[in-house]
Amino acid sequence: MTPPKPKSRPDRVSLWRYLKLFRQDLLSAQPQRLYRAWMAEFRTPFFRSYMINQPDLIDTVLKKRPDDFPKSSRISEGLRPLLGNSVFLTNGETWKRQRRIIDPAFEGGRLKDTFPAMREAAEACVERLRDKTGQQIECEEITSHAAADVIFRTLFSVPIENEIATEVFQKFRAYQRAQPLLNLAAFVPLPHWLPRFHSRNTRRSAQDIRSLIGRLTAERANAIEQGRAPDDLATKIMTTPDPYTGKRFSTDEMVDQVAIFFLAGHETSASALAWTLYLMALYPEWQNKVASEAQALDDHTFAAMSRLKISRDVFREALRLYPPVPMMVRQTTCPEQFRNREVRKGSQIVISPWHLHRQERLWDNPDAFDPARWSTENGKTCQREAYIPFSSGARVCTGAGFAMVEGPLILSMLLRAYKFETIPSKTPVPVAHLTVRSKDGIWLRMVER
Repeated sequence: MTPPKPKSRPDRVSLWRYLKLFRQDLLSAQPQRLYRAWMAEFRTPFFRSYMINQPDLIDTVLKKRPDDFPKSSRISEGLRPLLGNSVFLTNGETWKRQRRIIDPAFEGGRLKDTFPAMREAAEACVERLRDKTGQQIECEEITSHAAADVIFRTLFSVPIENEIATEVFQKFRAYQRAQPLLNLAAFVPLPHWLPRFHSRNTRRSAQDIRSLIGRLTAERANAIEQGRAPDDLATKIMTTPDPYTGKRFSTDEMVDQVAIFFLAGHETSASALAWTLYLMALYPEWQNKVASEAQALDDHTFAAMSRLKISRDVFREALRLYPPVPMMVRQTTCPEQFRNREVRKGSQIVISPWHLHRQERLWDNPDAFDPARWSTENGKTCQREAYIPFSSGARVCTGAGFAMVEGPLILSMLLRAYKFETIPSKTPVPVAHLTVRSKDGIWLRMVER
């Protein structure tokens, strides 16, 4: 039994067919051979893109020379209405300044400081499911709610039941399902003054979400000024000056950053947790191991996390099979030569965690779910060289450590209380929206343990 993945397209299709598939679901738009290829080229009338699936090439782009391979402006176009000039989309000195302000909030002891809020969100999730035992539940809805609760509690010290938090959550759910990862500007070069062809619903939803986030950040700015702000992530970020210039984020700049915190911290965590629950239902022997280990959470302190080794390995394996962000795109700033192939300036460089994590030349039994692999020599080597669910190098996700506490914690809390079972008629099929989700949701039967 192997976990499901989308069907690959035939090796050769027309450009029109490829673009149509790409907009609908970029995973099933890719051919099967990419799971073995070190590099592949794709040409359009307007640009060339290269998928690199070889560790040393990825290392060059992400670690050794990141300034030479900035984020692709083509991909940014699809996310700009919601994320503005957030740290996820910017490049160069703007990005470096943003990271200098943001990174301290996620360093060292801050994880320990945010743990009580994470635990409260996990406990709230367990309680919300009490009246659903014996029923079929849609897991993405459950994990989205839980992950959003974590973000609001750790960022703004309010639970998801807060009026504004609830409204942001509801509007974002509609946005992420309707918004394709790419819009026309990803394929056709448009002058900067031409409209970007975002749908009216996309623009309206993004504006509504940003307006609500603006209210939260403005309220927090006032609380900081009056000396009554809680010591949470929002306060830490908004009061941290750039060590080079001494300037802090303005309220408008903070809206951009909160938007990406919500996207990266809620959307990606929800995706990873939902797939992990499905894998637990598919492999009940591993589910029982996690549930047994979860008794360590009788200790309510952060120290209990160090005893959740199986849960961490299970979550790590789910991130390998279903990386929430399936592809990352950079662009070349000068001519390059990859694998004796000339790569022009302005080319798109695609790095696909989805394909790298299943690269047949690197991983032992890559399509299998095997949390024990992380203790093998092959697993340890691949974790160093071919495992990038949070990206890598200078642009590694700031919240990677945060996610590796949140995921195993919520997973363990849920499995300590409930048992999850597959529904034979409802096998999930992964597709890429803003993150890797299931085409028709992830449905499981839940019973009390």
